[in-house]
Amino acid sequence: MNNIIKKISETIRTTTQIDPDLFQTYNVKRGLRNEDHTGVVVGLTKVGDVVGYERDEDGSLKAIPGKLIYRGINIEDIVKGAQEENRLGFEETIFLILAGYLPAKEELKDFSQLLSQTMDLNPKITMHILDLEGSDIMNILSRCVLELYTFDENADDTSEENLVRQSLNLIATFPTIIAYAYNALRHNQGKSLHIRHPKVNLSLAENFLYMMKGNKYTPLEVKILDLALMVHADHGGGNNSTFAVRVTSSTGTDTYSSIAAGIGSLKGPLHGGANLRVVDMLKHIKKNIKDWTDVEEVDAFLQKILNKQAYNKTGLIYGIGHAIYTISDPRATLLKEMARDLAIEKGREDEFNFYNLLEERAIKNFMEYKGSNVKKQVCANVDFYSGFVYDMIGLPQEIYTPLFAMARIVGWTAHRIEELNFKERRIIRPAYKNASDIKSYIPLNERT
Repeated sequence: MNNIIKKISETIRTTTQIDPDLFQTYNVKRGLRNEDHTGVVVGLTKVGDVVGYERDEDGSLKAIPGKLIYRGINIEDIVKGAQEENRLGFEETIFLILAGYLPAKEELKDFSQLLSQTMDLNPKITMHILDLEGSDIMNILSRCVLELYTFDENADDTSEENLVRQSLNLIATFPTIIAYAYNALRHNQGKSLHIRHPKVNLSLAENFLYMMKGNKYTPLEVKILDLALMVHADHGGGNNSTFAVRVTSSTGTDTYSSIAAGIGSLKGPLHGGANLRVVDMLKHIKKNIKDWTDVEEVDAFLQKILNKQAYNKTGLIYGIGHAIYTISDPRATLLKEMARDLAIEKGREDEFNFYNLLEERAIKNFMEYKGSNVKKQVCANVDFYSGFVYDMIGLPQEIYTPLFAMARIVGWTAHRIEELNFKERRIIRPAYKNASDIKSYIPLNERT
């Protein structure tokens, strides 16, 4: 068996590789990217938009401060609106993304109550989660979602009302599944098992902290987790996991299969799993820089990373740069503002100041290192601060990416509903250019 695997692996490396020049020869948009690295437009959506640049009259790209827009409303306005009224905003964000408009006061109250009442799981599902083995909660989450299909009497019904029902059930139960999965994981590692049922009078964010930590959380922790969920709820139709949901939805498959595809995509280290790479890199940097206020020492170590002489020697500074955002990532900006307050509360202000300095110097060093080869301006993305925020809240690394899924399930379900309700809906089926040579078939007894 091992010899067969080894031989096939060697064949893949030597005979099946595609010449990168062929992509340009055949004008193939590799990764669905244009030559200027902008995304190839493959669909229309009213759910959300991500803006990081504008085009000048000559067609060239002009960097602008990043904008994240939900149903035509800037995320900064949504966040500031909730903060000015001293209330949480994730439930309002969910309603906006799904329904397409901001709810009235009583409407939001009823909607929030409905979500809270839906958080508790069927006891059979709870026992199923506790029985699952594995060290990756994203995989456990995916398996649980697929299991939910068997408990849904109308699992294959794609009518608007049933899609909304399924969407709300998934949005409400994701926090519970993730919290229970983590506690089951701890139990399998020899620690005490804590299963706390969600309370009907708490928000999704507060309920999650309650299920994870009991009553050991502060109001500020609830607010910043609520903010993190708001800014991660959607990111337009072009991000990989949302596109995966739309592609599978276009086939007419059931909601649970489609959402499981989104979870599998988000888990990847180039997508939602990137936050763990940032956390690991920043731990390494903090250990190797003695004086967190010394700009020269910080610059010197960042240069080592860029020159592939430090950390994992890839030459990448994780958390810096984004496919669309150029001058700023609005999600990172909003998280950073509240992270300062949380750092003060937790006595970690020096660490926050170091992150702030590291962000500034990483951008400067990267731009100087690339010089004339730089394609566009870069900024810190949301992953740069999200791990630091979760750590200050006291949440374990095992749930950092699942937290992303806990928020993004909102966008996934909204895009799925939109995909299934196009009047002229078509299955998404891109074309691939065949780059192999024509060969003759050789009879089995003539092969060597």
